[in-house]
Amino acid sequence: MKEYRTTIKVRGYHLDLYGHVNNARYLEFLEEARWRMIEGSANLQAWKERGLGFVVVKITINYRRAAVLDDVLEIVSHVHHLGGRSGMIKQEVLRGEGDAVERVADAEVTFVVVDIATGRAVAMAGEIRDALAPGES
Repeated sequence: MKEYRTTIKVRGYHLDLYGHVNNARYLEFLEEARWRMIEGSANLQAWKERGLGFVVVKITINYRRAAVLDDVLEIVSHVHHLGGRSGMIKQEVLRGEGDAVERVADAEVTFVVVDIATGRAVAMAGEIRDALAPGES
């Protein structure tokens, strides 16, 4: 499956009182990585003009290690599964290089493509499926 990689450097405003990345910031990091992934495979402006929107409906996240100031995090994202009306993106937040890579967090994100006028999920078919389908690495 095609992976998308996004790098984010931890800044002071990402930190909480204890000096590590606040749990809510991880959701923002993951969201930034998903936007980059989707923009790389789908024409979101064309979707919007057709009245379609990409919507997250569920996120399950596991926090494994604390990230701190100046850490460089790499977020690896890929579409894991497409069903009839929903899909799942898997994401990992990694720190380090080579043999020293640590998993900081990982998440499973369930999403739908909706008809903006009705708010209802549309079928993952045709050009929508083509744009989101898991590709080859």
